[in-house]
Formats: sequence, structure tokens, C-alpha cells
Amino acid sequence: MRREFHVRFCEGGGVRFPSATRLVIMAKHIGRRIPTWVDATVEGWLGLTINREKTRIVTLTPEHDESLDFLGYTFRHDWDRFGRGTRYFTAVPSTKTLMRTKEELRALINSRHNNEPVPWLIERVNRKLQGWQQYFSFGRPRGAYRVLNTFVIARLTHQLQRRSQRPCRPPADMSWYAFITGPLGLKLL
Repeated sequence: MRREFHVRFCEGGGVRFPSATRLVIMAKHIGRRIPTWVDATVEGWLGLTINREKTRIVTLTPEHDESLDFLGYTFRHDWDRFGRGTRYFTAVPSTKTLMRTKEELRALINSRHNNEPVPWLIERVNRKLQGWQQYFSFGRPRGAYRVLNTFVIARLTHQLQRRSQRPCRPPADMSWYAFITGPLGLKLL
């Protein structure tokens, strides 16, 4: 029943794709027939135009050092972490995504927010980090988590030290890390 409804919907109203649609097709073996079938289906049946400059075939096998960036992830084969000489398929947050997230955090934690109460600032940063963590929990995000945690601790430490009239300081027996993650309530990744 659902399938018939979907077909009727597509026939009746037409299907509109955004101009920046990305399509990834994964296959175990790519011969001559698959690219011609994709061209005929996408251009003929769907009526879309394929950008030949951006279209590429990526071979994601352990023998090739290629990677695919899609939806914020980088898909590739990485070497075994324990030195066994084997490679495994993995997904990690892409470098472009990390840079974009750092820019967003930089906009949250800057000198324009010096007059904002510290708990509000920490709450906004926590929301941002938790949303990022929920999306990028697939694959091996541990390295990206470390990068973002270090970045946030450094930004918040600098932010708290430069408050003009009442700079925030940790207690004498506490480090900045323990102070920010403890009493102030920052939840790291």
C-alpha cells in the first residue's frame, strides 16, 4: 500500500530535486554497464543533468589510498592501530567538518560574549557539542573528539581569563580543566 501511494505521489505531483543533489552509488564491482545505466537513469528517466566535472568513480579497497567525503564523514581504509599490517574500512568526521565546527564554536566563545553569564555560555556550548556528538557517533570519531575537546577547553580558558571587571579563576587547588568540566559543568565529548 505504501509503495503504491509513493508511486502515485511521484506521478501526480512530480519529484523535484534540489540543484545541489549529491548521489553516491556503491557497488562491489563497477564494470562498463553500471556507469551507462546510471547515466541513462539519472538523465533519461529522472531528467536531471549530471555534472561531468564533479562526477568520479572512487575505488575504496584496501589496496587503494582513496577516500570519499560524504555527509560530513570521510570513508576510507585505515591501517590497523595495533600494527598487524591489515586495513579496515572506517568512517571518520571529515577535516572540512572539523574546521566548520571549530568556526561555529569560535563564534560561540568569543569576546563579544564577555557580558553573558558563564552558565549560559557553557549551556550553549554543551548543546552544540552534544548535537555534534550525536551525529558523529558512527565510525571512529575519537580523534575528532579529542581535537574538539582540546579546542573548547582552550577557548573557554581564554574566555574566562579575559573577562574585564571580574575575571573568573579556578580555586587554588584546581586546574582549569577540572574547573571547567567540574563546577562549571562543561560536558566534553
